[in-house]
Amino acid sequence: MKNIILAILVTVFAFAKANSQNIQGVATYKTQRHVDFKMDSTSGMGDEMQKMLQEQLRKQFQKEFKLTFNSAEAIWKEDVSLDKPQGPSSSGVQIVMSGMGGDDYALYQNVAEQKYTEQNDLMGKQFLVQDILEKPEWKLEKETKNIGQYTCYKATLTEEIEERSFSSINGEGEEEVKKVTKVTTAWYTLDIPVQHGPEDFWGLPGLILEVNDGKMAMMCTQVVINPKDGISIEIPTKGKKVNEKEFEKISEEKSKEMMERYNGGGRKGDHNSFEIRIGG
Repeated sequence: MKNIILAILVTVFAFAKANSQNIQGVATYKTQRHVDFKMDSTSGMGDEMQKMLQEQLRKQFQKEFKLTFNSAEAIWKEDVSLDKPQGPSSSGVQIVMSGMGGDDYALYQNVAEQKYTEQNDLMGKQFLVQDILEKPEWKLEKETKNIGQYTCYKATLTEEIEERSFSSINGEGEEEVKKVTKVTTAWYTLDIPVQHGPEDFWGLPGLILEVNDGKMAMMCTQVVINPKDGISIEIPTKGKKVNEKEFEKISEEKSKEMMERYNGGGRKGDHNSFEIRIGG
């Protein structure tokens, strides 16, 4: 019986691999982020204002992205045409996004050659991060569910990461760094047998349609397979060339600079941090 099951699995994956060689497509994703925004009494912000700021921040992180892919390559870009500038609210508080990302942000991955290129704007300076693509250590689970027309399978990824948080105490910004265990849940479909997914998530035997790490959620809302006009995947070229370690060091230095300047900031590894301007 075990030999029969193994033979069936081998046949399924061989068929999927053969089909993937001719697949290309465009997947649309929407993102949401849980925002926990708190300031102490010395900040002068009441509970209502903090709730309003938290809602504004939540809306700032609601974005739409396009993943354009073929069997080997994929490029992840924000659909910036949907972004609308957000002016000051009636209370005079304005949320201004700064830090990493930008309209020219793009992440190119080549799973066949196991390399990536990330075009990133870091506080007004553009970088081109080029390095090796390391395959995540996914654990394949038994659970399934439907996302749209696709049957999806569950996978989990457990990582030990550094989590940075910023707080305001007596008007001064303080940073706390602690190690935490992050569990990411992904849902992938064998109906689209490519190893790609949203952002930097990849390495499963089918397209990842949903990702949730408890703070950030990414959900696929549409997939177009083999569009009649074809697809275009171009490797990003803008910015100063650095590797991943060099970029992380620069990012950390910039984060500390911003904290000193604004008495607050973002979190390492995010594509956005924020500045809160009052009265402007």
